[in-house]
Amino acid sequence: MSSPRTSSTLFYRFFAWSVVTITFAFVFNVYLTHWRGWPGAIGIPGASGALAWTQAALYVLAVAGSAAFVFSRTARSLRDDSHAISEISAFVVRAAFWTIVLVGIADAIISFLRVEQLLPHLVGLEMEQAIARNSFRGPTVHLPLTILAVIIAYFRRSLDVVWLALLVVLAELAIVITRFVFSYEQSFMGDLVRFWYAGLFMFASAYTLVEDGHVRVDVLYSGFTAETRGLVNALGSLLLGISLCGVILVFGMASKASVITSPMVSLEVTQSGFGMYVKYMMAGFLGVFAVSMMLQFASYLLEGIADRRGEPGRHEADHATIY
Repeated sequence: MSSPRTSSTLFYRFFAWSVVTITFAFVFNVYLTHWRGWPGAIGIPGASGALAWTQAALYVLAVAGSAAFVFSRTARSLRDDSHAISEISAFVVRAAFWTIVLVGIADAIISFLRVEQLLPHLVGLEMEQAIARNSFRGPTVHLPLTILAVIIAYFRRSLDVVWLALLVVLAELAIVITRFVFSYEQSFMGDLVRFWYAGLFMFASAYTLVEDGHVRVDVLYSGFTAETRGLVNALGSLLLGISLCGVILVFGMASKASVITSPMVSLEVTQSGFGMYVKYMMAGFLGVFAVSMMLQFASYLLEGIADRRGEPGRHEADHATIY
């Protein structure tokens, strides 16, 4: 059943989709500014010219596109849009999940071959020296695997978080066995555990929100009616969730010296020369977290409003499933 075609319904849908599109416009503008050398959207100190206006126009197009989508599909319900936005968030998480799986395995293998001095025999001394540079390994090894991960995420609809948890356990088990049985341990082994462990927590947050699995200081909430819970969830999503994610994105990515942007632009790596070259990607985990949670909070906002109105099709959290 569709939501009533009221002006308030259209506004809520427009607002949620604007949050989504503006988020992606912001991230794309960060890429254009800090990776491609564009000046930044007009209004930023020092930004001027046609490219600056083009970047500013991306935000206008984001809002206009949201309005066009909403008003061309007035029969869609709040829950329809909530589900669609949640699916976009799930795609972002799936792409990030497969990225760290593929990059983690590949980079760990490269690091192992380097530390055991096997790489020159396989690819030659020149390639071995090149792959030891972060400026080479990132674009040549990590980027193609990231593109492959996006393709896999498009066709595979399951997030498979449980498998990432299993990989963390297996990687840690390998450290224990090699250390205490064979007296062998290298820095890349610990890097791999931290890489996957950080991704597990950052990327699973949006799903955990959907399934109401985050820790909730429950003093009154459990005694509320479904309508009151919907109001609380909607207000919490708007005032706490969306605003927090916005702060993370702006302060973490707006400047080239920001905590997320700076390591990614410089392809920052650990001090250990034979460790994994993924430190810059771990900084990006926070960006993925903020984007996926921003989208999920926008979805949660619509879901909360629908619950407040008592509309049919309420989502029931299932802690045993993984999307």
